[in-house]
Amino acid sequence: MDIAENAALVVVDVQKGFEEAGFWGPRNNPGADENVAALIDVWQATGRPVVFVRHDSVKPDSPLRVGHAGNGFKQYVEARRGKGTGGELLVTKSVNSAFYGTPDLGAWLTEAGIGQLVLAGIQTNMCVETTARIGGNLGYDVVVALDATHTFDLVGPFGWRRTAEELAQATAVSLRGGGFARVVTTQDVVTAAK
Repeated sequence: MDIAENAALVVVDVQKGFEEAGFWGPRNNPGADENVAALIDVWQATGRPVVFVRHDSVKPDSPLRVGHAGNGFKQYVEARRGKGTGGELLVTKSVNSAFYGTPDLGAWLTEAGIGQLVLAGIQTNMCVETTARIGGNLGYDVVVALDATHTFDLVGPFGWRRTAEELAQATAVSLRGGGFARVVTTQDVVTAAK
């Protein structure tokens, strides 16, 4: 696998509010945060650009709402912001895709001549998947480091219930099967990026 010298790491919604287990329920992949940190470290050490995405929920009861402590980035992410030698961007959004935030992610990527994105963050089957799908549709070479993401159990229509792990696997299958993104491990990305 090739990781471009100017590939952007897009860190999606790694916010404190997702630690409120009573709100979200059971999650998968307890190693996700360690993998996100490893990706940020490699990107910053190699001078590649990093995009930090923050979900500013408009729902009054959301742990991610503006003004609530949960809206902030997790400590390990906040501690790494501004530390790299490459470009850095903060995108805020209130919908699922980082391409529909402020400032305009697509315009920033175009201006910087970036054609490859590596995605990590929360939730696998929501904002990470939506950003990957739209990125793929827009013609970017999208790579998803699946083990640098996590999600939560979910109840859907007809009483269907899926575990977080089932949802993450469904995302991986859909992204790869639909040609939206390559789905890989953090180690694959780290090895290729060094």
